[in-house]
Amino acid sequence: MLKFFFLVLMVVVALLIYTATRPDTFRITRATLVKAQPDTLFALINDLRRHAAWGPWESLDPAMKRVYSENSRGVGASYAWVGNHQAGTGRIEITESVPDERVRMKLDYLQPFEAHNSVEFTLDRQGETTLVTWSMQGTNNFMGKLMGLLFSDRLIGGMFEKGLSNLKALAESATPAVLAP
Repeated sequence: MLKFFFLVLMVVVALLIYTATRPDTFRITRATLVKAQPDTLFALINDLRRHAAWGPWESLDPAMKRVYSENSRGVGASYAWVGNHQAGTGRIEITESVPDERVRMKLDYLQPFEAHNSVEFTLDRQGETTLVTWSMQGTNNFMGKLMGLLFSDRLIGGMFEKGLSNLKALAESATPAVLAP
């Protein structure tokens, strides 16, 4: 029994040492090709109210409370939410908006853990399609490094994949009424 305890202790210590050597920053990126032009996608990304139609976190808490800034589009637009333990609590603000090319945002997560990250959507026209890339980057404290080892890229990356799939379906079926502000 003592040998088993010692073995488990050694594994835990090795995991903690390995975690401490991980990078202090992270970047999670996913991309998809959409049969739509950049202006269609830009309209859906640059307006925070439209995220409810395709955002992957929206379905985690149907009772989520949302508060939008007066203007929900472009630089300075913001959106705060309070949700259940899955959706958490936080705020996002558009910090850069280049029509049909890029939208950058500042993401402040407050619960269930605190994190301050940068989010970026890039739109790269490729003929009749657009390559949409969604990325998030930030810094890692020790707990962030440990969580990242266990599931962060898979969990967040999986949510990005779901959101991009939702965005693709919406953009590819978009009518002028869907895109109207």
